Amino acid sequence: MRKDSEFGNENLDVALRMLLRWCLSRDFNGIDPYDALNSPFANVLTFGSRFGRMALTQLLRRSPVNLRPLLRIQPGANPKALGLFLEGVTKLARSGDDSFDYRAIAESLTSRLLRLRSDGLSGSSWGYNFPWQNRLSYKPPYMPTIVNTSFIGHALLDAYEEFGFQEALEAALSTPDFILNDIPRLRVSDGEHCFSYSPCEETYVHNANLLGASLLARIGASYGRKDVLDPALSAARYSLNRCREDGSWFYAERREQRWIDSFHTGFNLESIRRMLNLGLIAEGRSTYDKAVDFYARHFFLSDGTPLYYADRLYLVDVHAPAEGICFFAEEPNRETLVRSIFNWFMANLWNSKNGTFYFRKTKYYAIKTVYMRWSLAWAFRALATLMAARKNA
Repeated sequence: MRKDSEFGNENLDVALRMLLRWCLSRDFNGIDPYDALNSPFANVLTFGSRFGRMALTQLLRRSPVNLRPLLRIQPGANPKALGLFLEGVTKLARSGDDSFDYRAIAESLTSRLLRLRSDGLSGSSWGYNFPWQNRLSYKPPYMPTIVNTSFIGHALLDAYEEFGFQEALEAALSTPDFILNDIPRLRVSDGEHCFSYSPCEETYVHNANLLGASLLARIGASYGRKDVLDPALSAARYSLNRCREDGSWFYAERREQRWIDSFHTGFNLESIRRMLNLGLIAEGRSTYDKAVDFYARHFFLSDGTPLYYADRLYLVDVHAPAEGICFFAEEPNRETLVRSIFNWFMANLWNSKNGTFYFRKTKYYAIKTVYMRWSLAWAFRALATLMAARKNA
């Protein structure tokens, strides 16, 4: 383990430059923890079964050795990764940083995102560049999700606001048609519903629901789509009303999905904060404050060590510190916490030789496979958010 990094713009700048250069050299193409079914041997190895697909995916995701070359899995362009990089690049441009030609990078990322939109839906939407299987459903390549569409929709609006990309605006403004027409909803009452995860299933997850609500709220409040505000607020109420007494959320309300984890909590809070900053859901302020306190106290140790679950240390996933930095960098009076998370992040997951970030640390070993979406895109978003926050302070 390396000695803790000094928290300062100089070290942050070095990490950002190295990471962006590495990703640019690969045109933002890479492998993913969940891309096992992209192997040409997948159907044979899985016997075409749900259990087999899940087993192969988990084998590759958990292996400390990257088995993808053996299985002929090629790096590819993941739409969500491109969206996260676009968000980070736009934040750096907005901060006044001139280390790269951020406009040109953003223009290229935007063009690729427009080409990678999913087909046959009511509005712009995005999935993953691989098929994947979980316990509840199988999703073919580019089956869109509300999570991907929300992150990318926000990034496209950022790019329009910073660079004036008209095509980015047009794509983002059509995302509500996908969310409202193609995504199933769990209707609890006239003023409360929950969006599902994707068009092909009825899986009601708080972070997906709130991410979708936050994009609808932004488009409704800032771009004149008043018709999408009520659905946004109804979705927000569903999740706000299910925040637990201690300030935590289950991942979802189904019995088998009642775990409490770090980065999905962060996604919930980012989405609620977006809506509060738009002057919406004022009645959720006390719930938000309580949940922010829970997030800070239960998912980060005093030295910045991030916890995946609220009740145990291992495993430590790159998403946990990255999302912690993203959220708390823009939260008032959290400088000490951000400093400690950043120092832990750089000391434990950063590869100083090439600027990349490791995937995970378990109790017994580290998984150092470099994943473009899961690791590098999130690390870049975190460091860009932190740099922008410090420059704009």
